[in-house]
Amino acid sequence: MTVPPPPEGAPGALGTQFDALPSPLDAVPELRAAARWMIAAFGAVGAALIGAGPLVAVGKVHGLGEAVVAGAALALALSGVTLAVWQVSRVLEPPVTTTATLFDPSVRGLRELIDAAPADFFGSAATGVDDLLRHRTVAANIQRAIAREPDPHRRELLSRHLARARANVARTDPYVRWLLAMTHVWQIRAALHTARRWCLLGILLVTTGAVAFLAVTGK
Repeated sequence: MTVPPPPEGAPGALGTQFDALPSPLDAVPELRAAARWMIAAFGAVGAALIGAGPLVAVGKVHGLGEAVVAGAALALALSGVTLAVWQVSRVLEPPVTTTATLFDPSVRGLRELIDAAPADFFGSAATGVDDLLRHRTVAANIQRAIAREPDPHRRELLSRHLARARANVARTDPYVRWLLAMTHVWQIRAALHTARRWCLLGILLVTTGAVAFLAVTGK
């Protein structure tokens, strides 16, 4: 989702412009609904594996060797279900999103997308993610310098610098809020993509276990 840059102006106008656009957070319920559907699907598979059918088929197992193979095959299939459900359930965990999250490998794709065309996201407010966030860092550094400065004249000078830094923070704050919202969604999206890959492995384990179980009990 690309947000067109709002017109330059007062911070309040920027906030109004962003509030009028669809929030990236609107995608969160849909992503989590997909995760719940996947959990329900694998839960149904698990219920089938431990249902009446396999228990009846166990009566066709003869000898300790076949019993061990059938038990291992059923355990393998159930481990595939457990693995898939556990990985998908992580999508439902609400991630903690801060500006530090922007340096996490899971959101590297988002940063690359923004840094490739920063004007499409930030207009003339910043030339990239790092440039957008530097105003907060500058303000924090000046605040710490003021707290350590004994000279009143230098404190006054630093206070003027701090006022300008805070004005820049207020000007870019709507962009930062939107970026954090997009990062939050991107984290959930990345978790869902990872869960899908684990689900493929889970399907492989379930299929292998089920085939082995039926091969033993179907003799």
